[in-house]
Amino acid sequence: MSSHNSSIELTHFFFGDVDSFKRPVVSGVVIMIVYIILTIANAVNTVFIISDQKLHKPMYLLICNLAVVDIMFTSSVVPTIIGVLFGTVKSIFYVPCLIQMFVRHWSSAMEMFALAFMAFDRVLAVSYPFQYHNYLTNARTLITASILWLSSACILAVMPATVVPLPHCYPKLKYIYCDYAAVVRSTCADVNYYFNLVTVIIFFLLFFTFFFICLSYIAILVQVKLSSSSEKRKIYSTCLSHFIVVSCYYGPAFVRVVLTRVGLVLTIEQWYGAVFVIILGPPFVNPFVYCLRTKEIRSKLLKIFQNIKTSL
Repeated sequence: MSSHNSSIELTHFFFGDVDSFKRPVVSGVVIMIVYIILTIANAVNTVFIISDQKLHKPMYLLICNLAVVDIMFTSSVVPTIIGVLFGTVKSIFYVPCLIQMFVRHWSSAMEMFALAFMAFDRVLAVSYPFQYHNYLTNARTLITASILWLSSACILAVMPATVVPLPHCYPKLKYIYCDYAAVVRSTCADVNYYFNLVTVIIFFLLFFTFFFICLSYIAILVQVKLSSSSEKRKIYSTCLSHFIVVSCYYGPAFVRVVLTRVGLVLTIEQWYGAVFVIILGPPFVNPFVYCLRTKEIRSKLLKIFQNIKTSL
């Protein structure tokens, strides 16, 4: 339908059915446990870095930035998903839905920018170890991160901007949270134009940041060839954490993109599975990777555990 005569005055959306989940409550409990763990882990990493002056360095500020992005990324939709699966949430008001849609996609784009910035940081650290702190100061790190936050927000603002003027014909969303595709499908407009527009934006962000990260790794590999054996081990160690995090984010994202482009239609169960991996996977892995592989954070955590053990 494309006629404005058939449009409705929409005040809220109803979420999609949970019939595709064999045990929605069990699924909700599992998702809630994962969400609580990843939120606490990312919050702990953030508190460690902010509270310790010794960790006020570009690399740790970027880890802190990634932790904030991860909390924002999951918190934008996971509480709603849990509520829908538990049966306590049935609908959402129009404006909060648009805010959720925007924040979910904004934080996803910011995840890409954060990983790309961290790759650039590693290139500088490996290529210019003695001038590194002159090139990338704390102030420059914070300013650049702020610019990336603002830039990604401006780019993704196209989503609510294209939805708001459209008349709506259907009050029910296809999914159990506010996604751009689901919200656009609820309108009376021809969705192809809007899907193509957003697809171009997402493809650009995904491939641009991934290409930048690949170039960064190439530069690091070139530097590795010129280094001694001991320096090579140090370089591999400092870059491994970032490589794991990048793989966890871009791996599922590219699989989903490729499957979509080759025309493979996912069932609703498969679609939800892919979405949950993308939303929960990287934010769950990231804090543990940096906590376990970063000496300063690991030693600080062990010290806290020792103090707790001593007090007991």
